Amino acid sequence: MQAKSLVPCDHFCGCCSSASRSERGAAGLSRREFLAGAGALGASGLVLPRLSLSAVTPGEASASRPVSKVPLRVQPVLTYRILQRKQATSWREYGAVQTEADVNPEKERISRELAEMASSSQLPLEILPLKTVENPEQAGAVAQGNHDVLIVYAAGGSERTLAALTLPDKWNLMFLRHRSGPVYRWYESNQPRFLRKAVDEYGQAGMAGMGVEDLVVDSQAEILMRLRALYGLKNTLGKRIVAVGEPGGWGPARQQAPLRSRELWKLDIVNVPYPDLGERIKRARQDEALVGRCRADADTYLKQKGVSLETTREFVYNAFVLTAVFRSLMAEAQTDAITINQCMSTIMPIAETTACVPLSLLNDEGYLAFCESDFVVIPSGILLHYISGKPVFLNNPTYPHDGMVTLMHCTAPRKMDGNHPESARILTHFESDYGAAPKVDMRKGQKITVLDPDFASRRWLGFEGEIVDNPFLAFCRSQIDVRINGNCDRLLEEMRGFHWMVSYGNYLRETGYALKKVGVAWVNLS
Repeated sequence: MQAKSLVPCDHFCGCCSSASRSERGAAGLSRREFLAGAGALGASGLVLPRLSLSAVTPGEASASRPVSKVPLRVQPVLTYRILQRKQATSWREYGAVQTEADVNPEKERISRELAEMASSSQLPLEILPLKTVENPEQAGAVAQGNHDVLIVYAAGGSERTLAALTLPDKWNLMFLRHRSGPVYRWYESNQPRFLRKAVDEYGQAGMAGMGVEDLVVDSQAEILMRLRALYGLKNTLGKRIVAVGEPGGWGPARQQAPLRSRELWKLDIVNVPYPDLGERIKRARQDEALVGRCRADADTYLKQKGVSLETTREFVYNAFVLTAVFRSLMAEAQTDAITINQCMSTIMPIAETTACVPLSLLNDEGYLAFCESDFVVIPSGILLHYISGKPVFLNNPTYPHDGMVTLMHCTAPRKMDGNHPESARILTHFESDYGAAPKVDMRKGQKITVLDPDFASRRWLGFEGEIVDNPFLAFCRSQIDVRINGNCDRLLEEMRGFHWMVSYGNYLRETGYALKKVGVAWVNLS
């Protein structure tokens, strides 16, 4: 099924015509099949048909909502082996799950732990019924099932059984009990026998589906951390995003970054030329009902506690109309992600405002909305959004010094925690002194994740920061002084790329775990 698309991004070899995320999630494709198919579409230069400008009017789309998140399908499986006593020989394997009487309580324990974890996690997890496996044949059948990630509860069984379960084209975790229940057979000798195959090097035949980072002992929190990372990765890979004014990057990465985003992250980039946007804005302004709703919504926004207006009200009215147009673009493309190129020049005379407030509003509503169309950093924003479950802040960094750094941009979300709006002054955009841009005062003392992707998306670094101030320097309007909870000198040496990405909360481990799955190196400075 071919999803609707806008104008193809033919400047960078065409866009993927794969189905929407929800359709892909239901298709039952393996990770390898999906990635191979997306790569083939990108390489083919497939040109998608242009939709009519009237396909979705701004008025119809103004009530649209972000696309539903695609749940992570988790298949738990208990491996064990019932052996018979033999006289005068070693017949029993290690571990405390030895009989059918041992198996049933363990099945109940696993199901209970998973149910408690899923209910408390606030993650869209689909936990499938627990399966049991006693031999390689049973394991092979389970491994071919319709799931995203397999959790192997390795209470017992042979190395061949474990190898048959952990296919390299699906994500695999292994849970081992030490003190959380009956000790598991594979708590002993897992590393030298299963992971290394009795040699000193990793990566032996049959072991591509699991590494040391995929094994967890006793901790449900550690399982959840990995599931959160894989959920974020599943929803990032193949994400469709509307690019107004074509996709780009910063500096020499202008052409390389969109190509790399398709190659590595399988992003489905849908281009909307500025003439098309101008026509949509013109039609929106002719829709009296839409304009009336936008003005009323803008007035309500400006009356909110903590919001002050320090620019022309008409700029804010135009910003709400532009927000409705952006929603219509995403609704037509069947996505909830958008980015704007040339947002400091081309869009202003067309929209008679700036894109700053619209992008801030959309992020608060649960969309993914980025300025500058910088596909060096946009994949990190998509990934961090899905991992954290919160809006993210694309920003310009300054020079780290004395253990701190200032981060700023004009498109900051107000609901950085996903629920509660921070106070904001609505000013002009700094460089143009035109339009409307929020100066969001983010929460002092808040711990944050800071990501710095490199231009080639081959090596990212990150650190935990703490917001210590909201200055008002002669820069972009939303500004935070951030204490670096890590090695500031090394940060100076390791900095790559240009734009950074921020979310409330510490999600460094989840990010690093997800990056390893796609082959991106990770430097955690904290």
